[in-house]
Amino acid sequence: MMEKWILYALISMVFAGLTSVVAKFGMQDMSSDSALAVRTAVVFAFVTVNAFLFKNAFTEIRKAAPRDLWLLAFSGLCTTISWVFYYRAMKEGPVSYVASIDKTSIVVTLVLSFIILREPVTTKVLIGAGLIFAGMLVLVWK
Repeated sequence: MMEKWILYALISMVFAGLTSVVAKFGMQDMSSDSALAVRTAVVFAFVTVNAFLFKNAFTEIRKAAPRDLWLLAFSGLCTTISWVFYYRAMKEGPVSYVASIDKTSIVVTLVLSFIILREPVTTKVLIGAGLIFAGMLVLVWK
């Protein structure tokens, strides 16, 4: 049987793939910033309902260490900056290229997970990261 986290990751993959194509269609007659505002409002609403109705968010947030809250806030800031520039790139360029370049962030994530989280560096992960990076270079090479 498949581990639960793998199933979650696969579901995430499918919906992340849908996100960019649907957004590109939806922002044809509006700016990238307006389109992102609509998307973010929907994300906020659904995440808030999920956290507060189905989880113990009030209790968990009250009990959280200030350091954890600051780190999560910084992660939110990083997400915001990423989304703003992703939508601007998607508005002006082909979504197939923009999404592929954006997904090269996996390489940044892997490097930081090795350094900060002390996750194991394996040959398999290094080869995968190298292939992702090589794919991005193929796309941006003129």
